[in-house]
Amino acid sequence: MTIEIKDVSKSFNGQKVLDNFNLNIESEHSYILTGPSGCGKTTLLRLILGLEEPDNGTVKLLGDYKYPFINSGVVFQEDRLCEDYDAVTNVTMVSKKVFRQTVIEELKKLLPEDALFKPVKELSGGQRRRVAIVRACAIPSDVLIMDEPFTGLDDKSREAAIAYIRDKQGTGPLVITTHDTKGLEFGRLIDLGAKP
Repeated sequence: MTIEIKDVSKSFNGQKVLDNFNLNIESEHSYILTGPSGCGKTTLLRLILGLEEPDNGTVKLLGDYKYPFINSGVVFQEDRLCEDYDAVTNVTMVSKKVFRQTVIEELKKLLPEDALFKPVKELSGGQRRRVAIVRACAIPSDVLIMDEPFTGLDDKSREAAIAYIRDKQGTGPLVITTHDTKGLEFGRLIDLGAKP
């Protein structure tokens, strides 16, 4: 599968954040979007997900058959967790096909066991981020899209999270936005802040 981003432009309040941007996102590849705040990283992810429409240009889903939509595993810039529920419940909510025992085992790969059954509002920012990562990877998806997934993670937790994401990526593409590209050398680096 390929997601074709062709000649895409997007402005907010007269400020252009993407200008005739082109990118093909292909299966089995990883894309690391970097650049300063305001350069269009989050906007590009929202365009791919269909949460925004481009002012000009197109975002097309290309494959062996016409994709009416894509199944995406997503980490948003905000955690978007249900505050009063524990980590296990937050992850099992994504699908009836996700089993509680499986989720417990997956969360234990990134979190201490005592963090699994507390309301997520009692967890640290880094722990909440890891819950969001496991949730994004919990069901099979066509593409993994992650907006600053490593915010609040120390070096050890970051390394574990990167290894976890790569293990869960499968054959679909992976798109990550980040200010810090350490440990992400496996992906194609795209600097949205670079001048043509």
